[in-house]
This record gives sequence, C-alpha cells and structure tokens, in this order.
Amino acid sequence: MKYNKLVISKKEDLLFGHAPFPVTTRRGLVIGGGKVYPELNFTLEPMHINNDTIDSIILQYRDIVRGALQRGVELYSNGIIFEFEALPEMTKNPDYGVDIIKAMNEVCEEFYQKHDIPSEIRLTPNDLREFERPPRQRTSPRLNPMLELFERGALEGGDILSIESTGGKEIFDDALLNCNIREIVFSLCILGVRDMKMLWKKIVEIACKQGKIAGGDTACGFGNTAMVLAEKKYIPKLFAAIVRILSVVRTIVAVEEGAKGPDKDCGYEGIFLKAITGIPVSMEGKTSACAHLSPLGNIAGACADLWSNESVQNIKLLADMAPTVYLEQLEYDIRLFNQAIKGGKSDILNLQKHLVESDMYFDPQAFILAPSNVIKIAKEMVKGKTYVESAVKGANKGLDLIEEAVLSGELKSSEMENIWIDTIREELNTIPSDEDVFIEEMLRVTDQSKFIREEYGLLGFWPADRNWFI
Repeated sequence: MKYNKLVISKKEDLLFGHAPFPVTTRRGLVIGGGKVYPELNFTLEPMHINNDTIDSIILQYRDIVRGALQRGVELYSNGIIFEFEALPEMTKNPDYGVDIIKAMNEVCEEFYQKHDIPSEIRLTPNDLREFERPPRQRTSPRLNPMLELFERGALEGGDILSIESTGGKEIFDDALLNCNIREIVFSLCILGVRDMKMLWKKIVEIACKQGKIAGGDTACGFGNTAMVLAEKKYIPKLFAAIVRILSVVRTIVAVEEGAKGPDKDCGYEGIFLKAITGIPVSMEGKTSACAHLSPLGNIAGACADLWSNESVQNIKLLADMAPTVYLEQLEYDIRLFNQAIKGGKSDILNLQKHLVESDMYFDPQAFILAPSNVIKIAKEMVKGKTYVESAVKGANKGLDLIEEAVLSGELKSSEMENIWIDTIREELNTIPSDEDVFIEEMLRVTDQSKFIREEYGLLGFWPADRNWFI
C-alpha cells in the first residue's frame, strides 16, 4: 500500500459530514465539507431492456429523478446525489446508458435553475467482465463498452465516476463458501489489487479528461456477499467481519490511482478508507433493507458524508413511488446528522456515540465499524509493506479486538462463532509476508481453470502444473 500512516489518526476526528479532503461538485455540493447529503439509489422492476422498451425506461428514470427532486424541494433539501447503477444491458449497449444519464441530468439542471436545489449523478457502469468464465480482466472486449459508458456518460452529466469491480471474484466465491481465508486473501489482495490498478488507472484518466470526479470503488461483491451469506447462516458472522477488513486493501487502490471520493456505498469499507486516506465516503444503513438485510443499520452512519439506501425498485407504494419515499427517509436521517453538525463537535460526537453503541455489540460485523476499532485496525494495516501484509495485520488486529469484546461479555456471540477466532488466526499466520512467495504458494493449490494468470499480470511465477518458469 502507498499509505503508511493515517490521515485521521484519532477516533474523535473520524466524523460524519467532515473529511480532510472534501470534494466539490459541478453544482456546488461540498461532500465532506460540513454537511451530509442523501444519495438515492434506485433500479427498475424486472423487465426486458431492448430497443422496444428503452424509451419507456428512459421516461421511468426521468420520472424517478423528478419525483425525488420535487420531494426534496418540499423538504428543503440542501442537495441530492443520484446514483445511476447501469444494468448489464445498459452497459453492453452504451447508447442506452448515455440516453438515461442525459435524461436524468436534464431534470437535475431544470430543478437547479428553477428551485436552486443542487444535485449530481454518480455514474456506475456494470462490470460486464464477470459474465465471462474465466473472465479476461484486461483483454475482454466487454471492457470496451464499460469504458465507453464512462467516457460518453460523463459528457452527458455523469459527474462522479464509480464501479463495483469484480476482479478476483472468480476465486473468491468458492473460497467464501468454504471459509478458505488464504484463497480469500489471494483473491482480494493479489488478484483484486492488480485488477483495480489496471481499471482505476483508466477510470481516473477519463475523469481527468472530462473534468469529472473519480469517485471510488466498492467491495460489494465481496464484503456484502459475505454479509448476506452470514445473515442466512451459511458462513459465520465473524468470518464475514474479517472478509470486510481484508477487502479494504483492495478498495483503497482506487484512491492510490487517483480517485478522490466519495467512494461507493455498498461495501461498508469506506470508513476505513476515510481514516487512511481522508477522502469523503458514502455509506448505507437501515434504509438499505430494501435490497439486503444487515446488522449495520445505525453504525454505518457514524462517519458518512453521503447517506445512501441501496437499490430500491421503482414500484408504487401507498405514499408514492418507492424512490421518492426513500428520498424522504434519507432526508429525515440527514436532517438529524446536519442538526448535530450545527451544534458543533460535541453534538456530533454525542449522536455518533448513540449510532455506534446501538449496533456495535450485537454483531462482529458492526463491531469492527466502530470508529475506535476502525482507527486501531487501520493503524495496523498501514504498517504492512505489501497489500497482503497489510491485510493480514489488519485482520489479526480485528480478531484481537473481537476476542477481547467476546471475553469481556460485551459482544454478543456464541461458541459456534467463537471457535473461528483461533481458526482464522492460525490460517492468517501461515501467509508469508513476502508477496511473491505467497503467490507461488497459492498458484500451486488454486484451481487455475477458474482464472487466467496473464489477465492479472502473474506470468513469471511458478505454475501449479509445470516444473519450469514462464
């Protein structure tokens, strides 16, 4: 990792609405500069997306933004971020995604001119490469429409560029189900890191060329997959908590390559990025229940600069269309954040205390997100000389903190969960600090039919099925 010290080194300075390096958008939102803003995330009901339906789909997106902004005006909103998470068909055919962005931006500009309510669009193309097995992360023709949507969508009003990238997921998914911590480290900290370096160099270049903001990535497909499986009791919650920590060193690569934030909400690792790098972050909590259950309803807001809801379908509820309803819910949450900010740091810390303590002792996944624990874990991470060493140090510190809280009786847990503390620690401590040695060890035991080494720049390492170097 390029970072060897924390930008925010005290838990008292890790606050919502404040980031050392705030980001100013085209219409004047200062994210991380003293206010929390809502980030509305929405999607369609299941439907066909093709030439016959695209006009009605564009109208839906236009109406979603209009309905949310109208409610924002009525609630005296300070500003709104809209996340356009392009569905696969909208990325495969960039014309679809570009036309949707254009329609959304026209409504944003209309309300900015008429009502002085600033709003921006986060453009998040779908990572199409995951639909190919084994994926070709660097040479796949599926990469081209992704980058085209970034390029053209930015011109039409996509002001914050983000993605949920999936490099390493072809190894990660089976490793997660098998609770194989070594393969998870390999997938996140070797494969994922290398893919992030390649991809985010390209995204940052587009952002700089277009005068846009390179926002950030998220380990949603990794950390949130673990969380959802833990909620369903397929894997231990404690294991999912450690996966969340490990995902940090993968996601931070976007910032190392030039991303400025706000990072993307749905990986929950943003709070660690904020402590280490100082960028503003987007987080999601209780209002993400429309998309997935979680144990992180309140604590996720402890250090948020944007407060999000995850993807809600555009369906009619009793009150109004669901995105409009969720905008209202987010607005009331951020009113509370911003009222505390008006009261000064003591009020911020008091509200943060309640957000944190209402969740942190009910689940290890919540426990590690407490600002005090984030600082302790992040301080260990930045001591690592490689991504792998950083991940192992951070995970071991997380295990130590969880174990202390279990032994003290503060953290709710069970014997079935607790036995994983030593199991994970023992496996982590078999991982060599020399990254090249770890790669060679893993290439001997990992099923290489699942991934293409060349696509991660791993030529030159001892292959599993031969006795010579390539």
